[in-house]
Amino acid sequence: MKVVNLGETDSIFNQFLYEMRHNQIQQDSMRFRKNMQRAGELMAYEISKQLKYETKEVTTSLGAANTRVLADQLVLATILRAGLPMQDGMLQMFDRAENAFVSAYRKYEQGDDFHIEFEHFSAPRLEDKIMILADPMMATGSSMELSYKGLLQNGTPKHTHIATIIASREGVDFIQNNLSDEDVTLWVGAIDDELTSKSYIVPGLGDAGDLAFGSKSD
Repeated sequence: MKVVNLGETDSIFNQFLYEMRHNQIQQDSMRFRKNMQRAGELMAYEISKQLKYETKEVTTSLGAANTRVLADQLVLATILRAGLPMQDGMLQMFDRAENAFVSAYRKYEQGDDFHIEFEHFSAPRLEDKIMILADPMMATGSSMELSYKGLLQNGTPKHTHIATIIASREGVDFIQNNLSDEDVTLWVGAIDDELTSKSYIVPGLGDAGDLAFGSKSD
């Protein structure tokens, strides 16, 4: 599996990542959502370079020109709720894409032990399409793997791009090991080395869903 780390190359993406991590700037929820949206736009742009294009003639007021346009049909998928601003950013770039949503959450059992509970999958057919599965944080990688496999109930895409703003090293290794036989590319904005006993990424940025939409009741 190919892993692309956008944070390793200097670009404006890292400015947005800095602001999302900053423990004071991130308290402005509107700015935090906007930065997640912009990160999604930039990731979509980078992913667009890997897609299939075709030549079409376009007629202008003065003549005709040949232009390379997107040939692949895309499905943008995200895990609710934290992924919504990122999804919106990608939809700004791929405005003709279909959309899919996964409702999932951590269900705690005893202490720090939890499993991923899924409530709902909403997706179009995926055959012969390119799927982009986005979630801003990838801690253990288990929710991303389960979401990917759950979406395959609607067919197998030609290729899947998994996109996350911050991933743990453990999560990246998990995805590489468990989806090694799949036609998948993993895109990350940063890879952090530490994962706590509660599966929080360190330094990470905190709870992306709470920062974007406000805290939720337990």
